[in-house]
Amino acid sequence: MASFKELKERVYEANMELPRRGLVMYTFGNASGIDRDRGVFAIKPSGVPYNELTPGHMVIVDLDNRFVDGSYNPSSDTRTHSVLYRYFPDIGGVVHTHSTYATSWAQARQPIPCYGTTHADHTPNAIPVTVPLSREQIEGDYESETGLRIVDLFAAAPYNETPMALVAGHGPFTWGESPEKAVYNSVVLEELAKMALFTRMIDSTASSLDKNLIHRHYDRKHGAEATYGQDMERNEQ
Repeated sequence: MASFKELKERVYEANMELPRRGLVMYTFGNASGIDRDRGVFAIKPSGVPYNELTPGHMVIVDLDNRFVDGSYNPSSDTRTHSVLYRYFPDIGGVVHTHSTYATSWAQARQPIPCYGTTHADHTPNAIPVTVPLSREQIEGDYESETGLRIVDLFAAAPYNETPMALVAGHGPFTWGESPEKAVYNSVVLEELAKMALFTRMIDSTASSLDKNLIHRHYDRKHGAEATYGQDMERNEQ
């Protein structure tokens, strides 16, 4: 079983990849990673600039948001992360950023359409956007309500098929089977948001890609008979 030290180091590296990829600045954004066996996750501390972070800054909390280990206050988005971990049992990492293009779609309160095969390679669906929070939700447990609105988007859709969502007026959240994969999905989401914006600027009437082509691209990477990548068993023969 991984020690807290190992979990903190892994989550620290995930956090540091965000500024390297141009997805965060100053203190904006956070990445977390969970140890399911222990029922705890590590997350970036609140308000600490990325250029000052060390593995020791990472904070360990449980799924009820109770402090477990560390010397700092956890991210203000911790309760959103914990909701996603509780409702999405197969994920191992969560990332939240205020990246420019994805956040712009979130601020416009619009989903990101699947305009092309780059998008379809990663998900066959539009990137969904939450409904705006009510006044009562904002004044109540705001961060948990944010997570629950993301969960609502996947009541009838697989959360692993579209491992990303936009929170209306706020910004993007992504997840994956590991902290590293959640970061990867954040990088992909930002690029999809950028391409979609340019597509709409070029043609405001652009329509979504043909569904047959969408599923052709998605299935060849993620389907039961996927052909993308290397057949390691064959290569070892």
